[in-house]
Amino acid sequence: MEAGDVAWILASTALVMLMIPGVGFFYAGMVRKKNVISMITLSIVSAIIVGALWTVYGYSLAFSGDVGGFVGDLSKAFLSGVSIGGDGIPEMLFMIYQMMFAAVTLAIITSAIAERMRFSAFLIFGVLWVTLVYIPFAHWLWGGGWLAKLGALDFAGGIVVHVSSGFGALALAFVLGKRYGYGEHPIEPHNIPLTLIGGAMLWFGWFGFNGGSALAANEIAVNAITVTFVASSFAGLTWMAISWLKGKPGSLGVITGVIAGLATITPAAGFVDVRAAIVIGIIAGALCFTALEFRIRKGIDESLDAWAVHGVGGAFGSLAIGLFANPSIVGYAGLLYGNPSLLTIQLIAVAVTIAYSFAVTFAIAKVVDAVTPLRVSLEEEYVGLDIPQHGEVGYA
Repeated sequence: MEAGDVAWILASTALVMLMIPGVGFFYAGMVRKKNVISMITLSIVSAIIVGALWTVYGYSLAFSGDVGGFVGDLSKAFLSGVSIGGDGIPEMLFMIYQMMFAAVTLAIITSAIAERMRFSAFLIFGVLWVTLVYIPFAHWLWGGGWLAKLGALDFAGGIVVHVSSGFGALALAFVLGKRYGYGEHPIEPHNIPLTLIGGAMLWFGWFGFNGGSALAANEIAVNAITVTFVASSFAGLTWMAISWLKGKPGSLGVITGVIAGLATITPAAGFVDVRAAIVIGIIAGALCFTALEFRIRKGIDESLDAWAVHGVGGAFGSLAIGLFANPSIVGYAGLLYGNPSLLTIQLIAVAVTIAYSFAVTFAIAKVVDAVTPLRVSLEEEYVGLDIPQHGEVGYA
């Protein structure tokens, strides 16, 4: 084993784990105070669900064997044969690092269910969604599945994490329907400082999310961390400038712009240079801002904008690989370096991901709703989910 590599991936695993409550705080500050416990709990429970599934069969189906390019096999169920030693980094360390990615992804999709989904229904949905959506994508891109064989690239989860959760959230929002009173009276964030704290935790944790995806303490990790911060800075600056032109540079918009930049650079972080990261960040800020405004104009209650930020950002970032991949970094060349075929491959990967994640999430939500209602009662929604779903009060 390489001690430096092991130490870095151990630290990166902890950083990504920090992002799970970060998502909870980020979302909790944007809902009404009667739902703050519910939102934080959903993120924590996402980690619990994934921890169990990943151990029993998730890791094995994603990263062992290959059945028709679609999914792996059960040869490593219950982590059988997963070693704590070996060359490079131990497979057990790789396993738990990937476990954190899956947990963050399920937490992101809770954006769509804010303030109106039954907790018991989410537990069923979460198990099915990780099994039928996340695990296949992890295998397709990172486990030797059909998209990997096609030549599609996803350095740290633009497709596997952000597109899947973003467009999945959009589908789930359509099935759930709008919150009571949405569009009729203001539904304001109850605690923007809490959202800023969550956003700061995500920004910090993202160094492990992208930098750790090099799976070594090397020059690729250095590049990934650098372009991650550069792109997120320019995305936040762009979002701030646009919102300032339209009114005030609100703190909620600034941190949302930063998250948009982080989501967008994620798939490309190991393939592009700093100059490309600047362009990607600027486009991310403008594109995700436009997507958010489009959602609002259309009256779609994808409550906390996983689609506009993660879905749209992750899709563009995945396409940006086909444009800006610099062969001097790890050998892959995009369109600007004379290789148009990579852009075509990335287009296919993004299109398939959007279609599959939306369709399968929609179907899962419909099935769960047929078994047990997805939504709480009108009375529970009016009171807030903290008391009827968890028996607790966040604010006196």
